[in-house]
Amino acid sequence: MSVSICVFGRMFAGSGLLHIEAPPEHLVMSGGLFHGLQLWVNLPRVAKMKPPRYQDIRGREAALLTTPDGGALIRVIAGEVAGHQGPGSTHTPITIAHVTLQPGAELNLPWRPDFNALVYVLAGRGTVGTDQRPVATGQLAVHGAGDALRVTADDRQDSRTPALDLYVMGGQPIREPVAHYGPFVMNTRAELIQAVEDFQAGRLGVVPAERMPHAGGQAERP
Repeated sequence: MSVSICVFGRMFAGSGLLHIEAPPEHLVMSGGLFHGLQLWVNLPRVAKMKPPRYQDIRGREAALLTTPDGGALIRVIAGEVAGHQGPGSTHTPITIAHVTLQPGAELNLPWRPDFNALVYVLAGRGTVGTDQRPVATGQLAVHGAGDALRVTADDRQDSRTPALDLYVMGGQPIREPVAHYGPFVMNTRAELIQAVEDFQAGRLGVVPAERMPHAGGQAERP
């Protein structure tokens, strides 16, 4: 049994946040296969101490695009693709998309040349780039500079994964120093020490439970 859902939760940890993340209960009870990804995006220094908040985005809210031949479905979760804006809000320019390619389909996804670009294979096999580097389930491709991402699905896919499923992400580098310890990501060691002290003193925030439908335990300060 395979379960395909598109849910995106944008956690803005800001000045600090206590939270737990867990799969939706109905999926745990019904069983089957689903993908869970956690992407950490560093905040610019000026935004690190803003109040924390959470944005829950359902699959039906994503902007849906397709190629002229119908071979690729692009769900724009955050940022902009080909003039179509996703519902996710970000503090720096970022694009995130969930892409499904049918066997043999090719996609040239428009991309901002000042963005970096990563393609993670959720399921299936194919190639990336103009030099057609092979990729498969669980692998990550890092693209170089350019204004488009080229991805092609193999003509033959595994019977359990009939299509090539991708998580595409990238953004404008902020190029600030990074200091991290566990779930705390700051700019300096002194800020890390302060973050740990704030956690131990119980000064981190908590997003109300009704705002976090897939929530559940971790402390964060980005």
